[in-house]
Amino acid sequence: VQLQASGGGLVQAGGSLRLSCAVSGGTFSRYRMGWFRQAPGKEREFVTAISAGGGSAYYSDSVKGRFTISRDNVKNTTYLQMHSLSPEDTAVYYCAANRYGSDYRKTYDYPYWGQGTQVTVSS
Repeated sequence: VQLQASGGGLVQAGGSLRLSCAVSGGTFSRYRMGWFRQAPGKEREFVTAISAGGGSAYYSDSVKGRFTISRDNVKNTTYLQMHSLSPEDTAVYYCAANRYGSDYRKTYDYPYWGQGTQVTVSS
């Protein structure tokens, strides 16, 4: 399973970005998808996840109400729409896929990872 994240960039505080994660090499509709982020000097942290069928979504408290995860099981792609960005959101964002895990918030639950895309929010 290969994941390719894209859509990062530089944005001013208060702005928006949409990240994409294209998945190949597996049956996309069977995988729960997650987004994590890692800021310089910090551990990788959970941002959001969506169930395989798309019916359930989960968010960290820090992004709830500002970020939205979605997926297109025809295009084999998951999206992360980010609004009201702040400098604290600056990080490398990673998408991840998991078929059999039990804790969507944990990095060790995801065997497949994309390469990361940089999001920088200027103040």
